[in-house]
Amino acid sequence: MPLPEEHTYTIDDIYNLPKGRRAELIGGQIYNMAPPGTAHQRTLSFLYLEIGTYIRDTNGICEVIPAPFAVFLHNEEESDLSNYLEPDISVIFDPEKIDDKGCHGAPDWIIEIVSPGSKRLDYYTKLALYRANGVREYWIVDPLKKTIAIYDMEHDGGPVLHSLSDTVKVNICDGLEIDFSRLHI
Repeated sequence: MPLPEEHTYTIDDIYNLPKGRRAELIGGQIYNMAPPGTAHQRTLSFLYLEIGTYIRDTNGICEVIPAPFAVFLHNEEESDLSNYLEPDISVIFDPEKIDDKGCHGAPDWIIEIVSPGSKRLDYYTKLALYRANGVREYWIVDPLKKTIAIYDMEHDGGPVLHSLSDTVKVNICDGLEIDFSRLHI
């Protein structure tokens, strides 16, 4: 019995989704995104404010942008396909990568906040894609497990595990430490 043909999707399919439906495109496959829960949004707000305050106070030239924000990554194995992702938080040092549609190329630092339906994507699929495309630092924050897995991809490091009660140093931002004990989820 032949296997059913797998449909390959494109960026156009993402743009043609019904209004209000969010999804990511990875390797020609669409992954639907469930609405985030309260713990997810509290974590996202906390991190966005911490990072944004640091950038403002240090007159940093980088930009922090929360989801929904498009990141377009090239998949070298399938050169005719692009990947469309919406990381929970993207920190981009090169303003030339940003236009009205999103970020073209790898952000320097990506944070994904795990939801029950996104574990496999965040811990495996996205990790490999982000590593292959030049993301310098990748954090996976898991509110349910109360952990943070940090991948220092610039130095092939990781994962380094922390708890949501630790103060965590950001590898690519001198002087930025985030005290997760102040996060109440």
